[in-house]
Amino acid sequence: MADTASRTMIRTPGRRAFGVRPAGRRHPLVATAMVLPLATLLVVVFGGWEAVVTHASSVGVMLGR
Repeated sequence: MADTASRTMIRTPGRRAFGVRPAGRRHPLVATAMVLPLATLLVVVFGGWEAVVTHASSVGVMLGR
């Protein structure tokens, strides 16, 4: 059987495999900008704001005792 696996792994310097990003971390502001639209949609669709207010109110009442 021909040895084709080793030939597919050879790449010229400077070329990356398709879909592979360079190693590193994304800036926190970029990550926040990517997440905010989805988070906003989920809060509106599932009524998350009311749940946060209700829980915060409950915790406030418990701490006030």
